[in-house]
Amino acid sequence: MKRLVALLSVVMLLIAAVAYSYLKPTAAPSGPITADPVSTPSGDTDARVFTISQDGSQARFIIDEVLNGSPKTVVGTTNQVAGQISIDPNDVSSTRVGTIRINARTFQTDSSQRDRAIQNRILETSSYEFITFTPREITGLPGDPAIGRTYNLKVTGDLKIKDVSREVTFDVTVKPESQSRLTGKATATIKYADWGISIPQVPFVANVSDEVRLELDFLAVSS
Repeated sequence: MKRLVALLSVVMLLIAAVAYSYLKPTAAPSGPITADPVSTPSGDTDARVFTISQDGSQARFIIDEVLNGSPKTVVGTTNQVAGQISIDPNDVSSTRVGTIRINARTFQTDSSQRDRAIQNRILETSSYEFITFTPREITGLPGDPAIGRTYNLKVTGDLKIKDVSREVTFDVTVKPESQSRLTGKATATIKYADWGISIPQVPFVANVSDEVRLELDFLAVSS
């Protein structure tokens, strides 16, 4: 009997913890998101710095689950993304991409309850407000880029979620629309468990994919 009571107590505590993650208010953003300045090669006075604009940019995560017996694709979005790109039109090979920052407290899906669970329990955004990607290598840069053409690149760097950083390569398309405007998209698929992330089991969610797709549609402008 004592063992049964103890087991029931543990179960009730687990249920209460899960319920709390769905009901607890989420932490608000600490302030407007800003870009870390991108470094440029020493003495490169021709380099132009393009800054990601929240107006026209969106970061997303996409993951599949089975909700109430039916398959569902969950999409979380935010425009709170910041970063800079340095390009020398006379030497495109020297292009540098600065750290990309996303405010994880601002992700929204189609469910406020899910949003609270993601922020409070899965991503723990009260302690880890930002997700960052710090590029280290760019491959596929064109030798002589033309306005209006789309180019396919690969950008490899360190993706940090909570307190875990791992190497990820993003497939990137980028289009110089003018001398002062770039648009593009970056995508990668990761296994979130590699970052120590686990998704709590709840009765109405039967299954969640092991992989999550990360996407960034960006608009970057230079003054």
